[in-house]
Amino acid sequence: MPSPTADSPREPQRPSLRERVGALRNIPPFLREIWATSKGLTVASLGLRLVRALMPIVTLYIGKLIIDEAVRLVGSGIGFTDLAGAWRDGALDHLALLLGAEFALAIASDLFGRMVSYCDGLLSELFTNATSIRLMEHAATLDLEDFEDPDLQDKLDRARRQTMGRMNLMSQLFGQAQDAVTVVGFAAGLLVYAPWLILLLAIALIPAFVGEAHFNALNYTLNFAWTPERRQLEYLRQMGASVETAKEVKIFNLNRFFIARFRQLSDRFYLANKALAGKRAFWGTLLAGLGTLGYYVAYAYIAWRTVRGDFTIGDLTFLAGSFRRLRQLLEGLLVGFSQVAGQALYLDDLYSFFEIVPEIASRPGAIAVPQPIARGFVFENVGFRYPDAARWALRGLDFELRAGEVLALVGENGAGKTTLVKLLARLYDPDEGRILLDGRDLREYDLDDLRANIGVIFQDFVRYHLTVGENIGVGQIDAMDDRPRIESAARRAAADEVVASLPLGYDQVVGRRFKTGVDLSGGQWQKIAIARAYMRDAQVMILDEPTAALDARSEFEVFERFKELSDDRTAVLISHRFSSVRMADRILVLAEGRLEASGTHEQLLAQSGRYAELFELQAAGYR
Repeated sequence: MPSPTADSPREPQRPSLRERVGALRNIPPFLREIWATSKGLTVASLGLRLVRALMPIVTLYIGKLIIDEAVRLVGSGIGFTDLAGAWRDGALDHLALLLGAEFALAIASDLFGRMVSYCDGLLSELFTNATSIRLMEHAATLDLEDFEDPDLQDKLDRARRQTMGRMNLMSQLFGQAQDAVTVVGFAAGLLVYAPWLILLLAIALIPAFVGEAHFNALNYTLNFAWTPERRQLEYLRQMGASVETAKEVKIFNLNRFFIARFRQLSDRFYLANKALAGKRAFWGTLLAGLGTLGYYVAYAYIAWRTVRGDFTIGDLTFLAGSFRRLRQLLEGLLVGFSQVAGQALYLDDLYSFFEIVPEIASRPGAIAVPQPIARGFVFENVGFRYPDAARWALRGLDFELRAGEVLALVGENGAGKTTLVKLLARLYDPDEGRILLDGRDLREYDLDDLRANIGVIFQDFVRYHLTVGENIGVGQIDAMDDRPRIESAARRAAADEVVASLPLGYDQVVGRRFKTGVDLSGGQWQKIAIARAYMRDAQVMILDEPTAALDARSEFEVFERFKELSDDRTAVLISHRFSSVRMADRILVLAEGRLEASGTHEQLLAQSGRYAELFELQAAGYR
């Protein structure tokens, strides 16, 4: 992990006005997805907001009528000795009716507000879940090399954040629509009395809108620029406080190192945010002051017209209140529009991830894998280089993997053994040459069918914090509930003894992530992982360093069973232990991505090449 430097993070160019406005193209698909999530909740939320939008206008107007009625009663000269007498005379009937109406509106407004929050909360949860599922589904289609690309990891990290963080945009958009209806109502009232006040208000609010748009763009730029560093912060947080790293952190006293690195990076992020927040607060206050000035100019004008006798006291209250609310609403709409444009930039992070098209996919008219495989695989001058890598991982590979053959791959670290397996499973496609299956290019076969016929256990297998049965069952997901098949796979992998030692057997959650979980040793985890491969009724079995955590006896048992179970299957075995690979029908020796030698164990020893040298070095360790 690179340490932060004085000139990191990178400083991308701030989005231009055209880019910010262009990002609004994300709003229609966003709204369509909300509609698709739940039509009923969407209609309910919008309908409730429409009714609520009219309530402030009606409430303010009723307030005007109340004041006018109170002034009329005072000016009528009617003397009230007590409330009861006034009530019996009926003089207060109209005033009481108005007060009752305003009270009912207040209750209704609160109720409708809670109902809106209820609908939004449910809709938000459903949308977040639906988007998260879509994210996982799309991620599953991407190429393995995409996940090994740091830029793609940054994009995935930003997209993942947007699945959780964009629902406030929905509430804001719906709220904007509600406020727009209210604005139309208040503006209609002001147009009747003093049309030029609307123009004054619009001019006064433009500076605040421009300022908000500017700082929203800066905020997006800052978050975009810091994506790699935020991933580093998350990595440091995980390394400094996790079950997986606790032993080494304690033994090597790494907590101070991780804390110091985290503090250094987080402090710089804090200072960057602080500087932006300070500028935003200063300029926001200054620009908002212009809107406040416009309000008081209008307020003074309305007051003067009231003193002159053009307006009643109720009119003064209604107009002043309307202008104040209209200013707040217009300011909110303008600022909200700026924020919507800013958040639409974040939607770019989500939708641009969905636009990534995998290179490795089934072609139109793809064919099924032969049942059974008759001849096997042929590598013809195969070469592969990882993206942005200077060195070829594999180059000029020519060999045959015959149907029903057990083939072992040996070589020092970095020789290309695991890369070869990934090409065989079409996790990658060759950059040079081609791979044939029964005489046809591997790319002609249906990708899902191809992988369904290949069972692979990599050395860095995943430890799922699920039950033991589920850990094995993921090897054939459509047989997850087939307990006899799971138990059979466990016996083949010698994992049944591990299961028998657990309190709940196959229903025992393993791993330390959850409270009821029981941790397993490295060797126990490895047997569970090998059982996964046996779950799959695959024609090709691949074990990539499957016994690294097993003792010599357990390893011997695993390979004895593997040999027995591979009689009718094509198998590939990668191991550094020569006691294991000698049982293969044929052994390929890889060196620096090229095929150096091929033959049986005895033939390779007789050649006195690299294989014999490595065998002697390993054998010497046991003498």
